[in-house]
Amino acid sequence: MSEPSAGPSPSPRARHLGGVALMVVSALGFAANALLIRELGRFLTVNVWLLTSARFLVGLGVLAACFRRQFEAGHLLRNRKLVERGVVGGLGVWCYYEAIVHVGAARSTFINNTYVFWAALMAAWAFRERLRPVTVAGAIGAVAGVALLTNAFSAGGGPEPYYGFALLSALGSAYVAIAIRQLHATEHTATIFGAQCVYGLALSCVFGPLLAGPSAAFHSPPLSPAAWGLVLLSGLCVAGAQLAQTRAYRDLPVAEGSLLQMLSPLGTAAGGLVFFGERLGARGLAGAALILAGTASAALRRPAGT
Repeated sequence: MSEPSAGPSPSPRARHLGGVALMVVSALGFAANALLIRELGRFLTVNVWLLTSARFLVGLGVLAACFRRQFEAGHLLRNRKLVERGVVGGLGVWCYYEAIVHVGAARSTFINNTYVFWAALMAAWAFRERLRPVTVAGAIGAVAGVALLTNAFSAGGGPEPYYGFALLSALGSAYVAIAIRQLHATEHTATIFGAQCVYGLALSCVFGPLLAGPSAAFHSPPLSPAAWGLVLLSGLCVAGAQLAQTRAYRDLPVAEGSLLQMLSPLGTAAGGLVFFGERLGARGLAGAALILAGTASAALRRPAGT
């Protein structure tokens, strides 16, 4: 069941602005999740299996509470594209978290955010989306800004194979953006999001014991109520962010939508400044300016037909 339009069909300009607003909300939700995970690190060593499993379980809880009628669970077995969206999305989450653990957040974030280029190339092939020069320039500027903001090219780094994990997460994110755009023709946002929750949770039950060992995966140190609260809040932030992102791709071209997601590292840096007393410095401020300038090219575009 695809999403019905409520009332008169909105103008292309209104749809574009609505998509931009949703994508900004999504980026802020992902930034909040990153800050919550960092705070959780004060309580315990972050367990990838715990975070991924909680993320998908909370997402299913949100669907049960808010989208019970719209979520078509049976479609998850019948629609091949939903299976692909769920499996690739779930694997991408695992690759990204493993890269963060072994390579570090800065490099992993930078490599993962190169998905804006892969998504634009895939969309040009799949949908014949035009690669507008201003969008390409904005993507280059935003990714360069992420590199400066995260200090991605500083000395050090983790084992080289895990850089491949970060690249796989970027390619997976790009493919998922294409799949979401295609699925909006026949499926509701809730069902598209539910695909990642269901298949991601299934993969988590496999990869948790495989990568961490059964003891580490299923016998983590007991969490305090405060830590459980952070885990729950983190899952809610991701669920809201992914629902907003999924819905936004209904109205935004893939290249522009993925470009607006570059605001997420900026939001994380701003949260670090406010809540953790971090300093950006001249390099960080330059990176923030590049991200804002790059994403503005997507937000301020005048859609066709207006």
